[in-house]
Amino acid sequence: MTLLGPAEIRELAAELGVRPTKQLGQNFVHDPNTVRRIVRAAELSADDVALEVGPGLGSLTLGLLEVADKVCAVEIDPVLAKALPATAQKFAPEQAGRLHVIEGDALRVDVDEKPTALVANLPYNVAVPVVLHLLATLPSLRKGLVMVQKEVADRLVAGPGSRVYGVPSVKLAWYATAKQAGKVPPSVFWPVPNVDSGLVAFTRREALGTGDADRKATFAVVDAAFAQRRKTLRAALAGWAGGPDAAERILRAAGVDPGARGEQLTVHDFIRIASQRQAQPSHG
Repeated sequence: MTLLGPAEIRELAAELGVRPTKQLGQNFVHDPNTVRRIVRAAELSADDVALEVGPGLGSLTLGLLEVADKVCAVEIDPVLAKALPATAQKFAPEQAGRLHVIEGDALRVDVDEKPTALVANLPYNVAVPVVLHLLATLPSLRKGLVMVQKEVADRLVAGPGSRVYGVPSVKLAWYATAKQAGKVPPSVFWPVPNVDSGLVAFTRREALGTGDADRKATFAVVDAAFAQRRKTLRAALAGWAGGPDAAERILRAAGVDPGARGEQLTVHDFIRIASQRQAQPSHG
């Protein structure tokens, strides 16, 4: 199998009349060593069904076809989506039959392949919503490795007390344990972005709640706590709880200091706060 280098990437783009757009956050990887590194870090096995979001010209797709049982690629750009099977046929003829391309937006399409691993180079502006949406809607996803803007990577893996710990950190922690899996320099992309990229690896954990209602209730607390980061939880959760006194009652019942701030809490703290609200009698 041949992976795509700078010459092949430019040639493919010229053939298709593709110019990478900022709007779709398109930065195509043109370095085979980086592709191999990503695939290695994803720790795929021969029975994994890899889900790739935003395959672009197919650099990572070819690397995934080398190791996964199947690759399901979701591409929003119709020109790129239509061209991908031909690229696989040309560069990986023996594996091309294992590629399934879905044209559409990853936040809206139905994926019926039961993917087990998400491996993708995600545009930074949609990275967090895409990862959270796919974990919420595809219970078959057991693990993932995503390449995102370094700043987004830092947020996704941050723990309580970190300056960048926030909504994405807690929501990802609801579904999975996550860790940094390396940096990627701008030079391996075309066009060259003006930021570093980072790899985030995650593994789905045992469910923390008993279903969708628990998740929504917990996420509502998380959103409220971080909407006004500088405020104490007593003040930040006042709107959510029905007043600062109600917020204080719920927080104390959950064993959380009302004078603390959102960035000091673990996902388990937020779960306890959400469940205490449901247990509290309403006043007034």
